[in-house]
Amino acid sequence: MSGALKEVRNRIKSVQSTQQITKAMKMVSAAKLRRAQDAITQMRPYAHKLQEMLSNIVSSSEGDVNLELATERPVEKVMIIVVTSDRGLCGGYNSNLIKLTKETIRTKYAAQYAKKNVTICPSGRLTRQSKQTRV
Repeated sequence: MSGALKEVRNRIKSVQSTQQITKAMKMVSAAKLRRAQDAITQMRPYAHKLQEMLSNIVSSSEGDVNLELATERPVEKVMIIVVTSDRGLCGGYNSNLIKLTKETIRTKYAAQYAKKNVTICPSGRLTRQSKQTRV
């Protein structure tokens, strides 16, 4: 009977220490998320100003000026940048992202893929090492 009680106490201590570790990990990830959100918020004025400048350039150009970047062209070459995680603990994020990339290539860029004009630029250690990124 005392052996079973000791096992229960050890199990309770183990669960409590696991809870402490999990709580610390949540706090660290929340701090990182907050930092990333602050960085994005600080970049908004720059993005708005850039958008304003580009719209001024396009709207101020007269009809006789030919802007190469403003014209719509057929898609010939495609580069897809896949941003995955460098570490684990993200569930099926990486595999779902790779599946989505493959599906996008099959549905939207099938003609370019047939001509071998699709380039995948992997970002993240797990994508660069994965053999799943091959379409």
